[in-house]
Amino acid sequence: MLEGFRSFILRGNVVDLAVGIVIGAAFTGVVNGFVKAFLTPVVGLAAGATGDFSRKAFTVGRTIFPYGGFINAAISFVLIACALYFLVVLPVNKLHERFAPHHDVQADKRDCPACLNPVPSQATRCGHCTGELVPLADPGSVIRPQRRT
Repeated sequence: MLEGFRSFILRGNVVDLAVGIVIGAAFTGVVNGFVKAFLTPVVGLAAGATGDFSRKAFTVGRTIFPYGGFINAAISFVLIACALYFLVVLPVNKLHERFAPHHDVQADKRDCPACLNPVPSQATRCGHCTGELVPLADPGSVIRPQRRT
C-alpha cells in the first residue's frame, strides 16, 4: 500500500504540479507588489484620483455599501491580467516560437479498414475502434486489421 502511494507521489506530473503551485504563489506576491507600486498609481494619475478607492461607500437607510473595495479589486484584477499577459505570457510565447517553432504538419492518413475512420499511416491501432493495424511500409498500400484470437 505504501509503495503505491510512494510511486504516486514521485510521479513527474505530481511533482511538477506542486512546484508550479509554489512558484505561482510566490509569483503572485511579485505581481501584486508591482501592480500596487506602479500600475495603480498610474491609473490614479490618469483618473485624477489617488488610485485608492477602498474607503468609498454609499448609504441606503442605515446600511453601508462599501463599493470602493470592489472597485479596487476589479482594477487590480484587470491590471494584474494585463501585467501577466504583457510581461509573462507574450514574451514566453515569443521565446517558445523562436526556440521551438510549431510546425502544423499533418501526418499522412489512411482509413481504418474496420471502421473507415482516418488514422495516421504509421498507427498500429485505430484510435476510434481500437482495431489492431499493421504499420504501412508504403503509405499507399492497403492494410487489413488483425483479429484477436
